[in-house]
Amino acid sequence: MRVNMHTHSTFCDGKDHPEDMVLTAIEKGFDILGFSGHGYSPYDAECMSLEATVSYIQTIQELKEKYRNAITIYLGIEEDMTCRIPSKAPYDFVIGSVHFLPNKGTPVPIDWDEEKFQRLLKEGYHNDIFALTEDYYRNVARMKDYAEVDIIGHLDLVSKFNEQESYFSFDDPRYLNQVSECIHSLGSSKIYEVNTGAIARGYRTSPYPHQIILTMLKELGASIMINSDCHNRAYLDCAFTETIQLCKDIGFHEVMVLKNGEFLPVDINEIH
Repeated sequence: MRVNMHTHSTFCDGKDHPEDMVLTAIEKGFDILGFSGHGYSPYDAECMSLEATVSYIQTIQELKEKYRNAITIYLGIEEDMTCRIPSKAPYDFVIGSVHFLPNKGTPVPIDWDEEKFQRLLKEGYHNDIFALTEDYYRNVARMKDYAEVDIIGHLDLVSKFNEQESYFSFDDPRYLNQVSECIHSLGSSKIYEVNTGAIARGYRTSPYPHQIILTMLKELGASIMINSDCHNRAYLDCAFTETIQLCKDIGFHEVMVLKNGEFLPVDINEIH
């Protein structure tokens, strides 16, 4: 089985039209493709407008029917903490993510580019990286009360520019305590994605979340799924082989897959 549930198209900040992504998924042997356009937020220049969201929903529903004999397609959305969707319907699934933190009261993207991240750190948090990460994980933890959210997106996105540990050590107890509080607050009520998107874009050599955090999730008994956070169909299955092996090495035996409206565990050995 080959699955990706985190996919962005030209309706938001993706490179390719949804149908082109479907055709590539079929070529690559995918069984399931979930689209997850960025839900509208007044602070996000790359999200779907309210008008585009209507067209997005219609387009994905049409593709579902057109290719139903070749691949299972799901209609999803990536909801940002700055603007919740009014209702889960008509979406099959919802990814909940934190992309913004406040700088003098205005939400600023933490993952747009490193220059903006550094400015946010300096102006919004007085260069206190652990104040920034604490605020980030506090916001992620709030999603425990968001009934519409099925999947926690890129759990440690705040570390996107920290591949070389330029801002903090991944094993720093101050940081890990923040992560621990967050995931224990969320518990096992949500699915945590293992996200290879930053590998495709050259920011990381390993997926979100970091291996240390993945181990913490395993010890917590959390459920995972593997997604590519695809913005370019050429990378639809980016680093899947290595990421599956990493999850196996940590001790995960199952991944979650959406089937007939319900997320169910599947033997990780059936995923490729």
